[in-house]
Amino acid sequence: MQINFKEIRKKLLSGDFSNLLSFGENKRNIHPTEVANMFVSLPFEVALNAFASLPERKQINVFPYLEIPLQHYLAKKLPKESASHILNELTSDDRMLFFSALKGVALATYTDFLNKENKAAVHSLLGYPDKSIARLINTDFATIEPGQTIAEAIVHLRNNHKDSEAANVIYVVDKNGKLVDDIPVRRFVLNDPAKKIEEILDGMCVNLKMTDSKEDAVAKFKEYDRVVLPVTNAEHLLLGVLTVDDVLDMEEQRATKDIQQFGGLESLDYPYVNTSFFGLIKKRAGWLIILFLSEMLTATAMGYFDAEISKAVVLALFVPLIISSGGNSGSQAATLIIRAMALKELTIKDWWFVMRREVLSGLTLGIILGSIGFVRIVVWEELHWYEYGEHWLLLATTIFFSLIGIITWGTLSGSMVPMVLKSCKLDPATSSAPFVATLVDVTGLIIYFTIAASILKGTLL
Repeated sequence: MQINFKEIRKKLLSGDFSNLLSFGENKRNIHPTEVANMFVSLPFEVALNAFASLPERKQINVFPYLEIPLQHYLAKKLPKESASHILNELTSDDRMLFFSALKGVALATYTDFLNKENKAAVHSLLGYPDKSIARLINTDFATIEPGQTIAEAIVHLRNNHKDSEAANVIYVVDKNGKLVDDIPVRRFVLNDPAKKIEEILDGMCVNLKMTDSKEDAVAKFKEYDRVVLPVTNAEHLLLGVLTVDDVLDMEEQRATKDIQQFGGLESLDYPYVNTSFFGLIKKRAGWLIILFLSEMLTATAMGYFDAEISKAVVLALFVPLIISSGGNSGSQAATLIIRAMALKELTIKDWWFVMRREVLSGLTLGIILGSIGFVRIVVWEELHWYEYGEHWLLLATTIFFSLIGIITWGTLSGSMVPMVLKSCKLDPATSSAPFVATLVDVTGLIIYFTIAASILKGTLL
């Protein structure tokens, strides 16, 4: 029977949780992520009551698929016994995702909900840097030794390991726990049970280090097309595994944060629909105030050239055209470079290559737009659509060279600012399009009026 999730969500909003009661039964056996999707955009109070109405086993299955902020809210509001049971029953990677997002008192509070074994594991992994993959690993992995036969290994796995997403690949370790190789489950099925494990090894084991960054993990998953990778320490001891679903979740969170920052606001702590009105204002106001104060420099720059403007008012007509072109070129360059750095296509060491390329790009684009601006003035003047005065040809030349200079400066600024931030250990995404555009607006005016003063000296100026 087709389940109408939209209709069920409407019932949840009205306080009717009866549909959730049957999700643990076989006839309504749906995937936990489908249940979690019903909680998206629900007010947290409604989500709490809906989650509490789920069967206990279903709560444990659904919890990892909920948004992190909602997980924290549920852990805070549910009875301590229920929250403790859920946190202890989570897989190690899902548990670490929950605790990695906590700080201070909240971290200490919820760590106390764990049993002795899980508490020790969380404390150990939290000792690694925030950006390392240690915060994401799953410690529920399956291991065998190379001297066993396939039949013996299967019995060992059946008796000592539970069914989990990490068990799709079996890891071969020596007697000291050091990683030897990995074996897909299919190789067990397709080989003679009497064969020794060491006979079916291919020596093609790719692994990650506990100190590797999350970006390094993404690159390795992409390069080797794996769904799970082993994670070792400096002594090559197998400590856990990293699954591709956790990497995808991490990439989604990072992409969301980068997009929000690049749009000129602080990244949201909660999903948009669960962020309060004043929370949104707080996240957006900071950058807007900074950009507004920066744009005041534009008025200061125009005031500095007040004499030139009063002599040749026609120059003011082209100010919006000039500064917007520079800002647009800067935003383009910043977007290209930030994305290339995120994909590991560029590093800080490539700054000279980027600078040369963007200067040439800026000059080329400037010539293209400058020519259009030049032709526009000529056509309008010749067809008498607008009278620019007797020195209209010099004005057109001014616009031509100004666009070349400003667009070249815009592309150079947009490409170099992210690299400067990266070299200062700051997030390049904070060099948002509005920030670059504001920078180019102010400097663009100086370039424009400086070129105008040179070309129009003795005529309009």
